Amino acid sequence: MRRRAGTAISVLVGAAMVLSACSSGGGDGNAEGSAPAGSAGTAKKVKLTAIMTKHPLTKPLAEMEWLQKVEDAAGVDIQWQEITADWDQKKGTMLASGDVPDLFVGPNVITDADMAQFQGLFQDLSGMLDQAPYVQAMFEEKPDTKRIATQPDGKIYGLPKYQRFWPSSASRLYINQKWLDNLGLQVPTTWDELYDVLVAFKEKDANGNGDPNDEIPMDWPGGIGGYFNAAYLLGGTGMTLTDGSGQGYFVEDGQVKNFLTDERYKQLVTFLNKLYKAGLINPEVFTHDYTKYQAVARGEGETAKVGFTLGWVASDRFGETLAPQYASISPPKATPDSPVSWSYDYNSLNYGANHIVMSAKSKNKEAAMRFINEMYSPTVGMQVLFGSLGPNIKDNGDGSYAVLPPADPAMDPGTWKWTSTMADNGAFYIPDTLKLTLGKDMQEVLEQSKPIESIPIDVDNDVLPGVFLKYTTADNSTLGLNNTNLMNLANTSFAKWVTKGGVEAEWDSYVKESEKAGLKQNLEIMQKYYDEYKKKQ
Repeated sequence: MRRRAGTAISVLVGAAMVLSACSSGGGDGNAEGSAPAGSAGTAKKVKLTAIMTKHPLTKPLAEMEWLQKVEDAAGVDIQWQEITADWDQKKGTMLASGDVPDLFVGPNVITDADMAQFQGLFQDLSGMLDQAPYVQAMFEEKPDTKRIATQPDGKIYGLPKYQRFWPSSASRLYINQKWLDNLGLQVPTTWDELYDVLVAFKEKDANGNGDPNDEIPMDWPGGIGGYFNAAYLLGGTGMTLTDGSGQGYFVEDGQVKNFLTDERYKQLVTFLNKLYKAGLINPEVFTHDYTKYQAVARGEGETAKVGFTLGWVASDRFGETLAPQYASISPPKATPDSPVSWSYDYNSLNYGANHIVMSAKSKNKEAAMRFINEMYSPTVGMQVLFGSLGPNIKDNGDGSYAVLPPADPAMDPGTWKWTSTMADNGAFYIPDTLKLTLGKDMQEVLEQSKPIESIPIDVDNDVLPGVFLKYTTADNSTLGLNNTNLMNLANTSFAKWVTKGGVEAEWDSYVKESEKAGLKQNLEIMQKYYDEYKKKQ
């Protein structure tokens, strides 16, 4: 049976918040209630060390009011190491040395594969949950969070997040409608039409500032995996990506596949090379970082620089000044007769694996667990995601809250959130009962999602439930090693083919090399777990 995927964002949700299930916990992040043992006021604070992988925009953790209150409530003083880039490279060296902090915080900051490779380095929390009533409440109210956290042997090394409000897809396609209007063009509905539009953007001074050479017809963050990537154009072939499909895996009619060796991917690479040769793609696409990617799209004053791209919401991608110039669109079809799909990211947007992990070597595990418990307080959860009560969130005084607009009216709400707090990278739980009015950017997501929300997706048979699949230690190790080899090959080949061509001549050997890298083995493993997951539904 087919059912349409599309989860609307609730702007004002739920009944009164009930915290009685958590009454045995510590404070609520506002240093209210009885202080836990070892907290400020009863004893000297326990010193802990922690690593946080955070967004480059995010301000220092020491400046987050809510976080200081959480540390106070837990009776800890945390020395934070803040990582904004190259975590995977730094992590490997650190884990191999065994010299690790008490806590790791961040999205999949320590992966299941890491846990499989470095056994004994991370604390099994399953026997400590009586010290974390807020975590227990999350598991009871949202059983999927416990499923995400629990390894096949029943152990729990990393705790997830649940943020509830996010839509069914992270990425939307945007085109500059003002440029189209300036040139008398229509929104492209096929790849060929897209090519013609991008040529016009390049050659006809689309932004109207008198300089025909300052337009960037198309841009994305570079590489082939992850959100906001050119791979999303595969939706124009009828392929349903999932969770950004960072390593190429997707499901089609119940079969686990990988687009990196799919003929439709070769078709896309050929098209992108055509665009690149014509000068229609940002020449820095494979060298700029995400911050530069954002800055370029925000143009200069009222003059836009980018014509066609991807992003979360227009105000975040282009800034408040330029956002009204852009329209979100349905993915252009590869050919006029091609089916259309999109990416289903609801699970990975609202749930996340291993957002906080404790070291088995920690000498202060009870104190670390007090901190973890405080992070999962409902009133803390909304602050982890949107910022502190006061500057970022209004307490209405009746058990309800409202996300405030940016203090700087020139700043868009998305940037404000990522600047102010841990945001999506934190470890937290926002229950469905919490009454919270969302900010303007989240309300904009609803409107700008309409072109893709109208696309029917068979969630039962065409979506990879990646965050819910828990592999054994041996299979995790195999998948991790194979994926490293596979992505090294894929990323190198993709950049070469887009910029220099050669995909047609090298395709067959590339597919064979991908299989040697372990792709077939990974597909067999993932299919087994996918089938088992389906049987339990």
